[in-house]
Amino acid sequence: MESLIGLVNRIQRACTVLGDHGGGDSSFSSLWEALPSVAVVGGQSSGKSSVLESIVGRDFLPRGSGIVTRRPLVLQLHKTEDGSKEYAEFLHLPKRQFSDFALVRKEIQDETDRVTGKSKMISPVPIHLSIYSPNVVNLTLIDLPGLTKVAVEGQPESIVQDIEDMVRTYVEKPNCIILAISPANQDIATSDAMKLAKEVDPHGDRTFGVLTKLDLMDKGTNALEVLEGRSYRLQRPWVGVVNRSQADINRNADMMAARHKEREYFATSPDYSYLVSRMGSEYLAKMLSQHLESVIRARIPSIISLINKNIDELEAELDRLGRPVGVDAGAQLYTILELCRAFDKIFKEHLDGGRPGGDRIYGVFDHQLPAALKKLPFDRYLCLPNVKKVVSEADGYQPHLIAPEQGYRRLIDGALNYFRGPAEASVDAVHLVLKELVRKSISETQELKRFPSLQAELGAACYVSLERFRDESKKTVIRLVDMESAYLTVDFFRKLPQEMEEKKGANPVAPNVDRYNEGHFRRIASNVSSYINMISDTLKNTIPKAAVHCQVREAKHSLLNLFYTQVGKREAKQLGQMLDEDPTLMERRQKCAKRLELYKAARDEIESVSWAR
Repeated sequence: MESLIGLVNRIQRACTVLGDHGGGDSSFSSLWEALPSVAVVGGQSSGKSSVLESIVGRDFLPRGSGIVTRRPLVLQLHKTEDGSKEYAEFLHLPKRQFSDFALVRKEIQDETDRVTGKSKMISPVPIHLSIYSPNVVNLTLIDLPGLTKVAVEGQPESIVQDIEDMVRTYVEKPNCIILAISPANQDIATSDAMKLAKEVDPHGDRTFGVLTKLDLMDKGTNALEVLEGRSYRLQRPWVGVVNRSQADINRNADMMAARHKEREYFATSPDYSYLVSRMGSEYLAKMLSQHLESVIRARIPSIISLINKNIDELEAELDRLGRPVGVDAGAQLYTILELCRAFDKIFKEHLDGGRPGGDRIYGVFDHQLPAALKKLPFDRYLCLPNVKKVVSEADGYQPHLIAPEQGYRRLIDGALNYFRGPAEASVDAVHLVLKELVRKSISETQELKRFPSLQAELGAACYVSLERFRDESKKTVIRLVDMESAYLTVDFFRKLPQEMEEKKGANPVAPNVDRYNEGHFRRIASNVSSYINMISDTLKNTIPKAAVHCQVREAKHSLLNLFYTQVGKREAKQLGQMLDEDPTLMERRQKCAKRLELYKAARDEIESVSWAR
């Protein structure tokens, strides 16, 4: 059965591929941070690379003077069955297996140079390397650039702080186990690794101290003060290691032979033989593996909680993005109709007040139309000279005898024509509001966002329908005006003589009244004005009724009828083209689906592995 560390290694690897750890999806970065790992920290020339190679049992890291590790190396060790082949894989070369570890060293150097160039600059972008071998323990180690105190030629002055800041981003995380490498032939008080570890882990709860170069100490001296925890106490025991000498490295001495030589050194050393059971790189690797597994096991509840949280977020994201569309015509047509229903629901909410926008139609009737009616030039039209002119022209060669009926009719017809403008303007204003609400409703329908072609066709069909509603509404409001012109309200004029008589009181007849004097025409203008005001009040009420009936009501009930007719005639290929998604949304959905699959598999596997032990 796969170990917890092996499973975590696999999850971290998958997170890196899908989430681009080191600058990608935040949910994957948070999961990565929740999974414990071991960060290897040490100053330059502290023996850090040699310790890693001893743990792996292979010579595979670049060597040289100055800063050799210029990018973090995430090293995942996978223990395989005895007798199986040893090989390495890079995440950036997923289909290539390296059996020659000299080529692994070269690829690390080449991949570093691809990002940093041939300079001595550093980069926080990690290299991911997995090694499969029967000679390793399941473990994840992160090799970080060596801490330094001085910038060398070709490096900026900020390099010292840049390296420390990069190392801190790893070791400050509470789930990071710190493997602090210090050379035994230097005073532990000057150790760069221990100084940084103490700052981020003051109680030493997650710090493991490693002393290298024990065999290079001056004769007559030893490191027992440190190894026994008297000079620098940690919660975990110190481990001493003896790495290959430079001569061994130069002649490519076998790593297995080096491990044997290290065991022999501690077994025969008069200073360290009583500590032999907890010294050496093999013990260090096993101890780290056991501790890492215990930390992972302790973190399982919080890891599963984080995974469940991310699963919920990803499922919600997939719901927003929409599930994949079927390929057959029936499924595609069903999807289109469902999307139309979602749009129609939002559009009606705008009209009925559930969402803002419908109130603008009332604004047209309550403000715009009355204001336009008030601005009509009736004062100019019913001025005395124009009234005389119209009445005289209506009389022709024979003046009217009692009341200028033809003159009245001509004046009223001319005045009623002015109502056409505000009536049509009100219809156009309602049309513009409805068009804007269609546009707004399409943009607010989340399910439609993934189908730009469908959005365009739906919008175009709705606009055509609205134009048809507008044309019908214009015909209706013009009919309302024409109806007023076709049949005048007789009762209004029948009351006029009675009102005049009531004003005269006891003098029912005014003798010798000159019906062509100025007062006579003023009364005609006043009567026509009163009648026009009455018609204006009527139209102020009937024009909104017509617009609502012909435009708003029709939009609510049959806005999509034209679109439904068009869709019903489409073939499967044309339906598929309408559901041609935005490539960015398709890519986003695919990533979400893969991440969701990873999280669910990770949760199930972590639970099964943890319960099995």
